[in-house]
Amino acid sequence: MNQMSPVNVTANGRSYAWPRVPAIAICLDGCEPAYLDEAIKAGLMPALERIKKKGTVRFAHSVIPSFTNPNNLSIATGRPPAVHGICGNYLYSPETGEEVMMNDPKFLRAPTVFQGFYDAGAKVAVVTAKDKLRALLGKGLKFDDGRAMCFSAERSDTTTKAEHGIDNASKHFGLPVPEVYSAELSEFVFAASVQLLKEFRPDVMYLTTTDYVQHKYAPGVPQANAFYEMFDKYLAQLDAMGAAIVVTADHGMKPKHHADGSPNVVYVQDLLDEWLGKDAARVILPITDPYVVHHGALGSFATAYLPKGADREAVMEELRKVEDIILVLGREEGCARFELPEDRMGDVVLISGENKTIGTSEHRHNLKALDEPLRSHGGLTEQEVPFIVNRVLPDLPNEPKLRNFDAFYYATMAAALA
Repeated sequence: MNQMSPVNVTANGRSYAWPRVPAIAICLDGCEPAYLDEAIKAGLMPALERIKKKGTVRFAHSVIPSFTNPNNLSIATGRPPAVHGICGNYLYSPETGEEVMMNDPKFLRAPTVFQGFYDAGAKVAVVTAKDKLRALLGKGLKFDDGRAMCFSAERSDTTTKAEHGIDNASKHFGLPVPEVYSAELSEFVFAASVQLLKEFRPDVMYLTTTDYVQHKYAPGVPQANAFYEMFDKYLAQLDAMGAAIVVTADHGMKPKHHADGSPNVVYVQDLLDEWLGKDAARVILPITDPYVVHHGALGSFATAYLPKGADREAVMEELRKVEDIILVLGREEGCARFELPEDRMGDVVLISGENKTIGTSEHRHNLKALDEPLRSHGGLTEQEVPFIVNRVLPDLPNEPKLRNFDAFYYATMAAALA
């Protein structure tokens, strides 16, 4: 560890303790708490069971929308989207009529905790499953002095020292590049992390996975249990090497289908077309990204841009009458409640219930690739996530005060006590 270290590091107004041992935050994408409960019950997670007994166990709230990018960047910055600006996977510009992916670092409005530690002289490692997060998480890091690495499992065979801090990570770790729609994509993250802890010994490390398994399989089924059994084996190794670890998630996951297995969807663009005229309004689904095979771009959060002169209150009243639309708010109230940036939200914010998703127009969603009943996230019912520390932190609060983006605050606190 760096012996010439400061007492703490400040990032976005929060003070982080300097770790005496590696501080690791693990974001288990889509980890509904029941997944861990069922795998432990089946005797498949002895390491986590042991950690829960010796450490600190809580639940935390994710940010809303409970999607991957907003939550990962909240964990990375220690702040909500109103501060860092990443409120979904897509940004819509009413002026141009264009939707653009928000995975370019230019959309990030706050420095990461990783940059704060790097600038203070620490060694930093970030490993993601999908490449869509890599550039955002690595913003502000420099890779020319051997103190930072940031790469994805998805593109691990194309990494370079100049851009990622390591040449051909796949070859370096002896791990083949996994299929993007697979559990192995997440396993690469964990396998690489164990080797990184041995070889690189970062002061701060972030590991974030993919929710492919969670979108397909319910807690307790063999495929889900196999995923968590795999994770537990790597967790045991990280714990045994003395790291201070926080295990949390970006969001939960709920079944969003009818009894016959067909997706349970309300197509809000079709409703607005009927009420306001075709394409007069624009529904944006922030869950949309290039990896839609496992969820069909269907989640439980949406925002709608209304045409100039539309009666917003009247539209909102009609939306509130739609079955399983559990919350309809104007932009100002919605952004204040969920700490979202107003300039990146539409006129209306909508959230559906535990078993319902929101779509645009029915013909725009290709659901042929859904070979299992739809499971998804985005709303309030997927906000509760695990928060487990492998150290005793007696003053750790519980939800709703505890947020998943407190992960590094408490990981570094635990690492400073080691």
